[in-house]
Amino acid sequence: MTRQWISSGSRFEQEIGYSRAVADGDWVFVSGTTGFDYASMTIVDDVAGQCEQALRNIAAALAEAGATLDDVVRVNYVLPDGADFEPCWPVLRRYLGEARPAAMVITAGLLDPRMKIEIEVTARKRR
Repeated sequence: MTRQWISSGSRFEQEIGYSRAVADGDWVFVSGTTGFDYASMTIVDDVAGQCEQALRNIAAALAEAGATLDDVVRVNYVLPDGADFEPCWPVLRRYLGEARPAAMVITAGLLDPRMKIEIEVTARKRR
């Protein structure tokens, strides 16, 4: 088995020393991902918009590893304000409704006050 390191090109990965995702065999571990658009390093103010962008970022990392959102088996959500979670539900259903992963929601501060949600997933590629 080979290990594959996946980068989004975000400056944070180089400066901090981590990967957007690591694929190891059939498993893909995607780091906590926020709603930044990595191409422009911008972030919208709306929590549902941030959730959608985070899931697009995650989908891109999974695709590079040969997986999809339908392969996600575990997801962790972190939000500074727990009341912001419900507006994300329609977005989450659209992106993860088929996978129906095991999930956990945590309320905690995030590194940048503009961030309203961070999402971490684990996927297992299906053969």
